[in-house]
Amino acid sequence: MHLAMIDDKILTIEELEPVYLDRGTFFGDGVYEVLRSYNGKIFAFEDHLNRFENSLSAIGITSVKIDQIRKRVQTAFDSAGIANAKIYFHITRGSAPRNHTYESSLKPNFFLTVTEIPDDTEEKAKGIAVSTYPDLRWKRCDIKSLNLLANVLARTDAAQKDCAEAILVNESGFITEGASSAFFAIFGKILCTAPLTTNILPSITRKYVIQTAKNIGLEIVEKSITPEQAKDADELFIAVTTKDIVPIVKFDNRIIRIGKPVKYTKLLMKEYLLLTK
Repeated sequence: MHLAMIDDKILTIEELEPVYLDRGTFFGDGVYEVLRSYNGKIFAFEDHLNRFENSLSAIGITSVKIDQIRKRVQTAFDSAGIANAKIYFHITRGSAPRNHTYESSLKPNFFLTVTEIPDDTEEKAKGIAVSTYPDLRWKRCDIKSLNLLANVLARTDAAQKDCAEAILVNESGFITEGASSAFFAIFGKILCTAPLTTNILPSITRKYVIQTAKNIGLEIVEKSITPEQAKDADELFIAVTTKDIVPIVKFDNRIIRIGKPVKYTKLLMKEYLLLTK
């Protein structure tokens, strides 16, 4: 008899609900997306859907129609009635007994939540502390996959140091990005961020930050920098869907300049919000 146990309850494999056999649980075999809304309108909806479609394609889930996902997301968002919402959704390859290989006929599983985004005005006004952590992620970070254990470990380490984000550093000693954010440094009038490669998530917020930076006259340089170079920057910040732009005022216990958000970061925060109107 093939058995399963859920906490202290024993049952047969056949009695298990499909959710317990989800390949997302067994293998992280799926991809996800996170969007947000401003005042009742989803921001950069099509950008996020395009990235989600690319992630699905990259792992070979081809039976999902993006029009159906668009409709599901919009329906759930409209039903929630939350003006400033975080919308999370994922698709896994489906449910089946644990096996690394799978049948092509497997039906993908869809899951979504809509929650309210908390007020982060105070955090942005003061800025955050961050700490560095080894980049232990897999080599295809351009795919927004459910394999996030390395990110969890990094964020946990940061939290234990009273930091709001972990800044990942690769084996060559260069910063890649945050554990759940894009990373930026400003030197004079130059905005610096790592170039998009397979070890960087193609952040939607990053795209709009770069656009905003050009609008205010900053030069964009896509290159990797070291933690020591970051500590000498004039300004640092992270960018993430649910928080937009968040100033960094302390990096590995080093105070950045005057220890509070300054000129260009504050201007970028203001200009970025204009894009969301």
